[in-house]
Amino acid sequence: MRKCLRCGSEMQEGCTVKVEGAGYGVVLSTEENKLFSGRIGKPRVAICPQCGEVSLYLDDVDRLNR
Repeated sequence: MRKCLRCGSEMQEGCTVKVEGAGYGVVLSTEENKLFSGRIGKPRVAICPQCGEVSLYLDDVDRLNR
């Protein structure tokens, strides 16, 4: 359970980021200048139903250490 950093409410997890008008999406990477290497996953989103705060997070943080 994620707690909102602004108001402390329980956030709704498991949402995703979608880019309007494009079929690409968002992928997090450890290497800024390389197109396909260093990928660590797609960001997940948690949204606070009370204040609307949006938080991006990774499901598998162990991939950062690989």
